[in-house]
Amino acid sequence: MERITRNLEAMTDTELSNLRYPIGKFNPLVEATPELMRERITSIEDLPRKLIQLVTNFSEEQLDTPYRPEGWTVRQTLHHIGDSHANSYIRFKWTLTEDKPIIKAYAEASWAELVDSKEAPIELALDFIQALHAKWVFLLKGLTANQLDLRFVHPDSGKKVSLRKTIGLYAWHSEHHFGHIEHLAKREGWI
Repeated sequence: MERITRNLEAMTDTELSNLRYPIGKFNPLVEATPELMRERITSIEDLPRKLIQLVTNFSEEQLDTPYRPEGWTVRQTLHHIGDSHANSYIRFKWTLTEDKPIIKAYAEASWAELVDSKEAPIELALDFIQALHAKWVFLLKGLTANQLDLRFVHPDSGKKVSLRKTIGLYAWHSEHHFGHIEHLAKREGWI
């Protein structure tokens, strides 16, 4: 762990920013063509398999290593993915069954500090993500063009957000956090 700390302390501001956004920030302005929507859904579908392949052989010390200074550990990141994507799945269900529902926001940083995020075995997160994504992707693949344009209201901004845009956001979110873990593993020579 001391070597990891030294590696992080030697990084420039640009390198630290790259750790925070390993694939860049989400761009909501990209036109969501049918082909791009299929790619985004495939990204969501592939995440559980990719995570399992990446982290299955990590040691407990590796799982409890943060991917950047003041960042979450690998373990917290895995549990966060499950928490975040479960919230998104429920938002899809609300949006498909209610007229422009006001969704419930959640304090993701606080959730990451709870005992299940900081200490639970990663198998719980991986199994949860795998089951959740199987069901979520089944739903996503069945959505019509009209359903993709349905919107929910975010309580913090008051903005109406389409399911089409939300799929893009969560495809990005999947790759974003996978990138955190993969970058750490490569930087530290774990893979």
